[in-house]
Amino acid sequence: MGFDGTVIDQLLRSAVDGGTFSGVAAIVVDRDGVLYEGTAGEAGRHTMFRNASMTKALATTGALQLIEQGRLDLDATVESILPQFGELQVLDGFDGDAPRLRAPRAKATIRQLATHTAGCGYFFTNENLFRYAELTGLPSPMTGLKASLTGPLARDPGTLWEYGVSTDWLGLVVEAVSGQTLDVYLAEHLFGPLAMKDTTFSPTDEQRARLMPIMARTPSGGLVAIDLDLPPNPEWAAAGHGSYGTITDYGCFIRTILNDGELDGTRILNADTVAMAFSDQIEGIPMPEVMKSADHTLSNDVPALPVPQGWGLGFHLVNVDIPDMRSAGTGDWAGIFNCYYWIDRTAGVGGAIMTQVLPFFDAAIVEALMAFEVAAYAQVGSAAAA
Repeated sequence: MGFDGTVIDQLLRSAVDGGTFSGVAAIVVDRDGVLYEGTAGEAGRHTMFRNASMTKALATTGALQLIEQGRLDLDATVESILPQFGELQVLDGFDGDAPRLRAPRAKATIRQLATHTAGCGYFFTNENLFRYAELTGLPSPMTGLKASLTGPLARDPGTLWEYGVSTDWLGLVVEAVSGQTLDVYLAEHLFGPLAMKDTTFSPTDEQRARLMPIMARTPSGGLVAIDLDLPPNPEWAAAGHGSYGTITDYGCFIRTILNDGELDGTRILNADTVAMAFSDQIEGIPMPEVMKSADHTLSNDVPALPVPQGWGLGFHLVNVDIPDMRSAGTGDWAGIFNCYYWIDRTAGVGGAIMTQVLPFFDAAIVEALMAFEVAAYAQVGSAAAA
């Protein structure tokens, strides 16, 4: 019995009709190919999306390639490769309107960059950094200005999980070690080999014409077009958020990881490297119960899943089976414009759902995302049973 996408088709159409999305694309893959690919509303099969933080997994894969080649050491200090990182201080609070800064109590490592435990934060999920940016004029990473990476650390390295610009610094590490800019490196070593034909940090005019507009959720629950966008000519290829692509392309990446680093005869990572990336690297380091928003135009508060979880190298991990959904050890993450993916190496299935809506973690979209995943596993289960 094959995969019947009727339920997912209806789900996507109903969500568009009900105002959850203006347009949406979704894909389900297994190790052998695409099980389902569909769109609804203003999105089509060739629609381009801002991958935003779904870029993090792609860029971390580039770093993993260098690690398995012996050109990069997970436990090397970041400043041994990028001396400028060693100049960052920890924001310890404020004396009136004066930021209180001090030297970090430990040196951050490459492993900590890949697990968001290096101390780096984002202004929109950290109130202290938000205030620091307001007081000092530190630009947001979304401006495309490289100076946005020079803000202080939010934590001491190795103490707490803190979401932020760690992956952007990891991308700069890849550049320093490879001698190529990140966009060129990933085009040569990831996007090209995997035939991710539309994935890029610099969309052409033709690709921009296919780019889905960004919408914002209104207080009444509707969607309205907004002017906010990523800059067309950023100063650096941002490993944390800078790539664009199609749902088809991201499905190729998911399939590659499901196949332990190989797609249709092309290997981009060794199987043991993939296994390492999907093993918990932060045991004992606390994760927040809620990732609180400091800028509600960009993100809602994001509560943690009510299950044991961890972080691998570039991937958030759930550490238990979730009934009717993903298996223990599944990796996942998302992008700020309400794009989401998961990679379940145990069940051999993964998927992604993509739209372009702010703020992140929109309640209606998360509800549709969960229904999509449940519908996918219902089909995979029936196919396996048959």
